[in-house]
Amino acid sequence: MDAVTPDPARSASEPSDVATLSFEQARDELVRVVGELEQGAPTLEESLALWERGEALAARCDEWLRGAKRRLEAAQAAGDAGDEA
Repeated sequence: MDAVTPDPARSASEPSDVATLSFEQARDELVRVVGELEQGAPTLEESLALWERGEALAARCDEWLRGAKRRLEAAQAAGDAGDEA
């Protein structure tokens, strides 16, 4: 592997760093991981590591989206309560 491309085995073994990613960072890395999987990793182990990383990134994106939905619902509820007053 070259110095620019992260080692998928190392990345997949460190899922805690996914928790610090913004939605955009997680989404962009997920796109990269999917692209690498589509091209075909050289080994089964690398494919599995990429898959695991992708799962963690997808979960992070979902976490951000669920949080955004909760915030929107709270803002709508607050707006509706203000309209009724």
